[in-house]
Amino acid sequence: MSMDRIGSSRCSLGALAARGAVTLLAALTIYGAAPAPAALAQQKTALRVVYIPVITWLPALVAKEEGIFEKNGLDVTFTKVATIVNLPGTLGKQYDLVPTTAPDLLNAVANGLNIAAVAGETVETSGNKSYQVLVRADSGIKSYKDLVGKRVLTPGVGSVMHVALLYAIKKQGGDPSKVTALEGPFPAMMDQLKAGRVDAVQQLEPFVGRMLGAGFRSIGAPLLEVADPVLFPFWIADADWARKNRGVLTKWVASLEGGLAVIKSDDRKARAILAKYSGLPPAVVDSIPMPAYDFKITPAQLEVWRKVMMEQGFPVGKVDLGKIVVTGQ
Repeated sequence: MSMDRIGSSRCSLGALAARGAVTLLAALTIYGAAPAPAALAQQKTALRVVYIPVITWLPALVAKEEGIFEKNGLDVTFTKVATIVNLPGTLGKQYDLVPTTAPDLLNAVANGLNIAAVAGETVETSGNKSYQVLVRADSGIKSYKDLVGKRVLTPGVGSVMHVALLYAIKKQGGDPSKVTALEGPFPAMMDQLKAGRVDAVQQLEPFVGRMLGAGFRSIGAPLLEVADPVLFPFWIADADWARKNRGVLTKWVASLEGGLAVIKSDDRKARAILAKYSGLPPAVVDSIPMPAYDFKITPAQLEVWRKVMMEQGFPVGKVDLGKIVVTGQ
């Protein structure tokens, strides 16, 4: 073979190789190639999360706004709801993480739902009260026991606030079964009490501060009769999902801690984020006291509530608390 033919053959082979490389690249582009290590590092875990637009859940809202979730490898989609009552049954279907309280969790597990507590959110303390029972200034009600035979407006019969109040009444020697409970939303409580339709209300911040400023009187904070500090709202997930995704839970808590760090370092920014998500006027947002945030959760915190609920006849005695608390790595 002549040198010209050899050179020509080499050129043809080179052209074929080049065309093959282009074809391969196109195929990989069209059909998808294995991502490079850098691309893998940028992949994020999607989480469908429910929040209630109040200050209790502010660390998560701040983490979303400040990009902290993304930095920790989480792609969080928020859904706003007005109440937590029906959320346990949505886990593993509509949502991955939702807020709840101890009575709601324990009742749900006792009724067969496979869910678990995965992270704390707030605790109630004597130095940081968010829930109080309020009466009119001229009311003769001075203590929890005095509510026997009275009408009390609650956010929900069986709610953590109402369970705590009934416990406090019994603790003072009263008969909780003789308290008439009526359900109603927090914003309407002041008007209902003022009009005399009820004798007392179970109120939450920021409405507690507004009602105290309007002349109503507090007879106490029943959650603190259960314990001080005492577990208040926290996060739950499908139990099987939680056990398989402890690393994700670690990132979730780290993100909440990051949000809390922003709250502590820049109160103005944090409250601006709360105003955005809650829709409350700035003057109201500025007056809301920050709750005591604590993202740890343990079976011992739930045991306190289980004992209270068993005293009130809730069938939660057989719930295995060790199995329904699943936290990060």
